[in-house]
Amino acid sequence: MNDPSFDVIEVRAGVEAENDRFAAQVRDFTGEHGIFLINLMASPGAGKTGVLCRIIDALAPKYRIGVMEADMDADVDSHTVTEHGAKALQLRTGTSCHVDAKMTLHGLEHFKPHFPDVVVIENVGNLVCPAEFDVGADLKLMILSLPEGDDKPLKYPLMFTVSDLMLINKTDTAPIFDFDIPACEERVHKLNPRMKIFPLSAKTGEGFPPFLAELERLIDDALTTKRKGASR
Repeated sequence: MNDPSFDVIEVRAGVEAENDRFAAQVRDFTGEHGIFLINLMASPGAGKTGVLCRIIDALAPKYRIGVMEADMDADVDSHTVTEHGAKALQLRTGTSCHVDAKMTLHGLEHFKPHFPDVVVIENVGNLVCPAEFDVGADLKLMILSLPEGDDKPLKYPLMFTVSDLMLINKTDTAPIFDFDIPACEERVHKLNPRMKIFPLSAKTGEGFPPFLAELERLIDDALTTKRKGASR
């Protein structure tokens, strides 16, 4: 029941509505310019940059790659992906624990006049805030690493519910960590039956071929559709 003695403002609803408006603008922008946008999300230390470098190395011969590196302050990862041939843009989020759609749109505009075919947002490292904000991405790609434990779908269900593809990274550490991959996959599929899961190792390259084949298929299909729409 509302207390008539004061007004109530639903702040979160307003924030989400504003973000959704910008997310729609992001989708219009990527459609107009033929950009496939990936939102890469994971905890700190899960191996986002290592995975990203392998993605860049594999896709660079076919696509122009851009990366938006989101960190509260440091620009270490931007230097790393630049060394692998991607065009990097640093997003310093300050105290913000995620990238939102307005930041994404602003970042995309800075790639002009030569827009990449594929842009990857390496989101701020955590399994909570990034899952809550739609940035207008074509693909929500998340990473869970063996050292984090196989119980994370139980603790952070939203991330596993909203993502499209999941990578289980650092499989090379399996002899060290007690991580039950089948149990983790079962927990994820209870939340998201359509989630495709790829166990792999950014260190050794094990498991990357099937993931990269799926990623390339998604990119090709989306870019074909976007380019047809832009030519009308």
